Amino acid sequence: MAQRVYEASDLNQLAIIYDEWAAGYEKDINEVFGNYSPKRTVDTFIQFLTPEARILDVGAGTGLVGEVLYDYGYRNIEALELSQGMLTEARKKGVYTALHQMALGDFLSIETASYDAIIAKGVMGPGHAPAKSFYELVRITKPGGYIAFTIRTDFYPNSEYEAKANSLEERNLWTLVEKTEEFNCWPKATKEIFYNVWVYQRL
Repeated sequence: MAQRVYEASDLNQLAIIYDEWAAGYEKDINEVFGNYSPKRTVDTFIQFLTPEARILDVGAGTGLVGEVLYDYGYRNIEALELSQGMLTEARKKGVYTALHQMALGDFLSIETASYDAIIAKGVMGPGHAPAKSFYELVRITKPGGYIAFTIRTDFYPNSEYEAKANSLEERNLWTLVEKTEEFNCWPKATKEIFYNVWVYQRL
């Protein structure tokens, strides 16, 4: 199933695959792959947050990132997710104040400057959210707020993601405040897959 999500031809097919996987998703990624990424990403992200921050968990899936944030005491968390099946699972955790079914890459029906911080773990990459998603994430983040995302180290260099991120920085729309050392997201997987967490501040 994990391979299928990277082979999806478009976002509609991706949503169908995630809908089918939703009920067994957490069991699969925890038992088969090991899942270090939610806590590692959140630990970096919260260095820049106040306790009352309004947070949007983008590509929230079944709510693993929201659950970690909630365990750390954050209570103003919303979820945005392509798959209704995944949102159904996320709702069960009781950690989100609102859930939004939307596709990254499209215009988001969210007011400008709505959030203090946005976290996007495991969302940016081939077959998932396109690089142009950055523009909408910047738009809905308050000036002075933060946007954190993970991306594979083998996907990012010389990619559209890097080009768009650099363009936004050159236009003084955001600035890089943190880039972590690479880490192995899936310690039980047969192949090591490394990610960085990138954190930008909205200007």
